[in-house]
Amino acid sequence: MIGATRALRVWAWPGPMDLRKGFDGLYGVVQSGLGRDPLSGDLFLFVNRERTRAKVLFWDGTGLCLYQKRLERGRFACLWRGRDAATRGVALTPSELALFLEGCTLVGRTVLSPPVVTI
Repeated sequence: MIGATRALRVWAWPGPMDLRKGFDGLYGVVQSGLGRDPLSGDLFLFVNRERTRAKVLFWDGTGLCLYQKRLERGRFACLWRGRDAATRGVALTPSELALFLEGCTLVGRTVLSPPVVTI
């Protein structure tokens, strides 16, 4: 799993993405499309139209990393079904990202933990 801290934030692009884009293309999408800083340490998830490939872009402190996964059978869960395409990204927890990349279907969310306290 990429990262394991609760403070880590994950943002998913709210629609299909052309995954021929590499570091620079996805960096631009994060900045202009999501309005977020790609060098913040957050993780950014992108999925293709067929939902058979996924990429996660993240900054590890020394450089940009690009994690890519291709499914040989089946499809990833649809993160953008029933969501407004104009939203500024779908927020996920690191646990939800790990389950997503393992192929689990995201059914719903039940908040069990209190919100993060910042001092």
